[in-house]
Amino acid sequence: MVSHRRPTRPGLNRGVRATVLSAAAATAAATLNAAPAGAVPEDTHETARAAVDRLYAEAERATEQYNAARENLGRQRDRIAGAQDAAARAQEDINRMRASLGSMAGAQYRSGGIDPSVALLLSSDPDTFLDRAAALDRVGERRAVTLHKLHRAQHRIAQIRAEATGALAAAERDRASVARHKRTVEGRLARARQLLQALPAADRESLGRASRSGPDTALGAEAPGSARGLAALVAARGALGRPYVWGANGPSGFDCSGLMQWAYAQAGVGLPRTSQAQRYAGRMVPLSQARPGDLVAYRADAGHIGMYAGNGRVIHAPYPGAPVRYDPVGMMPVSSVTRV
Repeated sequence: MVSHRRPTRPGLNRGVRATVLSAAAATAAATLNAAPAGAVPEDTHETARAAVDRLYAEAERATEQYNAARENLGRQRDRIAGAQDAAARAQEDINRMRASLGSMAGAQYRSGGIDPSVALLLSSDPDTFLDRAAALDRVGERRAVTLHKLHRAQHRIAQIRAEATGALAAAERDRASVARHKRTVEGRLARARQLLQALPAADRESLGRASRSGPDTALGAEAPGSARGLAALVAARGALGRPYVWGANGPSGFDCSGLMQWAYAQAGVGLPRTSQAQRYAGRMVPLSQARPGDLVAYRADAGHIGMYAGNGRVIHAPYPGAPVRYDPVGMMPVSSVTRV
């Protein structure tokens, strides 16, 4: 029986063949500047879109962490200021009590500090002495009360100073966290820009174009989830076209959660700063029951958030370079819908 198997080329053993296959795989996974031979432009375009979307998602996640760290830093600064004010007031109380105790001690010294029983024996007017002794007893009671208050105030000021020390340490950690997340955001955005700049102009325009946004339309037959939700939606519609600015919450620029916070503030409602906290700022409803004004959180980590605007769309601040706009509600995996 004749074998039709092509004989192995001399010198090309199993190890060499593995090396050749590895090199081929590496070539197939080359960067967008050098697409694999035979790849069609659509493949390059979709690969670029996926890479840019991933970088923007990572940047947005870091932006929300930056927002949370900055919010925490603000709270720590408030704690520090409150502790400093409380410590100053406690120190004033301590100073007054010390002055009062000093006055009592001075009065006792000037009276000669004679034992009351001896003074009674030497007194020519026992009734007057007894009146004075009663007054001295009251002074002694007041001194005891003042001493007790002084000890409590000293203990309190020690607690306040310990709290201020803890708040200072937490503030330092939050400052470091803010800086770390800022570097992460800037790094991800820089890589996304590099990736976009490496593409042909037509692909760059296609990726950056808000092609998914339809024209501004009325709400139609969909009733808003609440009166304040409608007021927030009206505010968000007024922000259409304003730029995405990471870490910003208006009015001239927004990141995703900043737009939601600002829009609801115009309706008189205070929302938390981050998208992760905003998803719990009201009652969750199924996506099928979404109404205009509801908050729509995306991805499992709620790293992005928008506002349902009716007609199957949301208003949101998408990413750097894309202004506040409409997009389909299903543009990303929806993790929750919240009615505020």
